[in-house]
Amino acid sequence: MLEWQIELGATEAIGDAPVDRYELAKTRPVAAAAKAAPPAPERQAPQIDPVAEARVLAAAAGDLAGLKAALAQFEHCELKRGARNLVFSDGRPGARVMIVGEAPGRDEDIQGKPFVGRAGQLLDRMFAAIGLSRDTPEPARALYITNVLPWRPPQNRDPKPEEITMLLPFVERHVELAAPDLLIAMGNHACSALLGKRGITRLRGNWATALGRPVLPMFHPAYLLRTDSAKRETWADLLDLQARLRTP
Repeated sequence: MLEWQIELGATEAIGDAPVDRYELAKTRPVAAAAKAAPPAPERQAPQIDPVAEARVLAAAAGDLAGLKAALAQFEHCELKRGARNLVFSDGRPGARVMIVGEAPGRDEDIQGKPFVGRAGQLLDRMFAAIGLSRDTPEPARALYITNVLPWRPPQNRDPKPEEITMLLPFVERHVELAAPDLLIAMGNHACSALLGKRGITRLRGNWATALGRPVLPMFHPAYLLRTDSAKRETWADLLDLQARLRTP
């Protein structure tokens, strides 16, 4: 009889006594609810705002050494992973003139100091012509130098806008702690960071204001190495800077 029922397509065994399916369902409410409930959504990791974290770290730095340590602690800039060294600054803190460049190159990445390659050597000669030096102990004749980005971009590519935005809180705090009388925005990307403007050919030689200080945009020395015709305009900018420093 069982074989005959299988041939007929019977797939369930039926007992001798009737089964109340409604009562059976009441005994398994948890299992039924588990089948009916949709799967719980996966928890997503909280989104981190790198600019906000940069502001917090920069604001907490009480001095330049603390700011350098805060930069070294900042993990949200991919440039850090490909660079050899953190390039923080060079020169004398407290100098009247603070130069803000764009980003380290190969030589700067190796030595951990800004403007030490061919462009840096030209920069030293330029400012020596008006009596300023990064090596002098005299604040009135000293230079203090940093960059918008503290890590070298791969293949010396231009800084990306999001990299500038991410690291700008450190630059602003750097200026506040170094306390110069005026700033030199050296090149297009420094102008973009400090002034929110680009077009160095149009901006150079025209004083502006940023972070509560006078700012003089100038051609980057790397550009001058490629463009002899721009050296005359740079000399005019240096003389203008010298006159500004002599003004009480």
